[in-house]
Amino acid sequence: MQQTLSPVQTIEREIFMDVLRGFAILGIFIANLNGFSWYEEGKETGPYLLPYWDHKMGFLHHMFIEGKFYSIFSLLFGWGIALQFKRGEAKGVDAAPMVKRRLRIMLLLGAFHLLIWPGDIVFFYALLGFILLPLRKLSNKKLIITGTILILSPVFIYAAKSYWLWLNAPAGILFQTGDKLGPILLGVSPETNIAVYLKTASWWEVFKSNIAGFFYRYGYLFFVSRIFKVMGVFLIGYALGRSDFYKNITQNKKTLYIIIAIGLVIGLPANYWLAHFMSYNMNDYWDLKTNGLYQTIAYALGVVPLAFTYVALFMISFQTAAGKKIMSVFAPVGKMAFTN
Repeated sequence: MQQTLSPVQTIEREIFMDVLRGFAILGIFIANLNGFSWYEEGKETGPYLLPYWDHKMGFLHHMFIEGKFYSIFSLLFGWGIALQFKRGEAKGVDAAPMVKRRLRIMLLLGAFHLLIWPGDIVFFYALLGFILLPLRKLSNKKLIITGTILILSPVFIYAAKSYWLWLNAPAGILFQTGDKLGPILLGVSPETNIAVYLKTASWWEVFKSNIAGFFYRYGYLFFVSRIFKVMGVFLIGYALGRSDFYKNITQNKKTLYIIIAIGLVIGLPANYWLAHFMSYNMNDYWDLKTNGLYQTIAYALGVVPLAFTYVALFMISFQTAAGKKIMSVFAPVGKMAFTN
C-alpha cells in the first residue's frame, strides 16, 4: 500500500521536533567523544588500538558527522523561537518578553554549564538568540537569503583573515588570555600537558581549568566563524517555523526532494573533501594557508546541505507508520535536550 504525505497536526509537529532534537543531541555527543577522551590519533599507543581503522573511522566522522548535528540543533532553535511567536500571535499576546526571559535563563544556565564543560553551546545560542529577535521581522524570503549568505560568509572571512592578519585579533586575544590564565589559576607551568594534569586533578582544579577553557572555546568560535554559521541556520530555521513548512508537508514534498538532491550532489562531494583536508591538512587551516581556504569552502558547501538532507529524510520518513515508530526512540532525548 502506497504511503501518502498528509498535513501534520500541531502535536505531531512537536513530537517530530523532539525526535529531530534527540537525533541532533546524540550526534553532538558522538562528535565530541574525541574531546571527552582527550584522544589524539597517531599520538597514543596501546595493544588495543587499530591505527588503520581508527583513521578510516576518523575520515567518516569528518564526512558524515562533523558540523552536521549542531547545524540541525541550530535549525531547531530558530524553528522553536518561531513557534513561540506564532503561539503568542494565536493568543493575541506579544511573545517577545517571554522569549527574552527564556533567553536570559539560557544565559544563566549556559554560564554555569561552561564551568562544568567549556564546550557548552547554550550560552552561545542564548547570546545569538538576542540577535535573532530583531532579524525575525524580515520576510521569510529575506531570512533564507540572509541565512544562506551568512553560512557562506566564512569563506570570504577566512580569505580576508589570511590577507589581513589583524582580523584574527579577537581569536588571538582570547587564546592568549587562556594561555596566561590557565597556569595562574592552576599553579602550573605554561608547558604543562593539561590532558595529563586533568587525569589526577580534583574537581576544584578541573573547575579552575574550565574558567581558562572558556577563553579557548570562544577563541575557537571566533576563529572558525561559528557565529555566522549558526546565525545563518537560525534564520532559516525561523523561516521554516513561521511558514508552517512541516505542517504543510504535502505541498512542500517537492522542496524536500530538491534539498535531498542538493545534499547528495553537492553536499556529499564537498564533505568528502572536507574530510580529506581535516584528515591530512588540518594544520594548514590553523596556519591560514591555501588548503585551509579550500577546507573552509568544502565546509560551507558541504556541512549545512548534508545536515538539511538528514532533516528532509527524517521529515519524509516520519510520515510513515514504520518510520514514526523507529524514529520515536529519539524523542525522550529531545524532550530533555538541555539536561542531556
